Amino acid sequence: MSALREKFGNRLKMIRLARKMSQEQFAELLQISVDFLSLIERGINAPSFENLEVFSAQLGIPVNELFVFEINTYVSVTNSVNP
Repeated sequence: MSALREKFGNRLKMIRLARKMSQEQFAELLQISVDFLSLIERGINAPSFENLEVFSAQLGIPVNELFVFEINTYVSVTNSVNP
């Protein structure tokens, strides 16, 4: 398993949990299937560039924020406006 995929999956899961959303709700927001979201969160699959653009737009955060893996990013994630 790729370390980057695993870190990205954990980051996406933290964003989801910070917004208090189920996988079903979050997958719908991100315009992907629940199965694909689960695979991403577990570090098994990775999103495409097109997916990343959609994630960024739907979450209201820049794409690079999806790749910030430090713990202190929790505040910026929870303070983002839900679309």
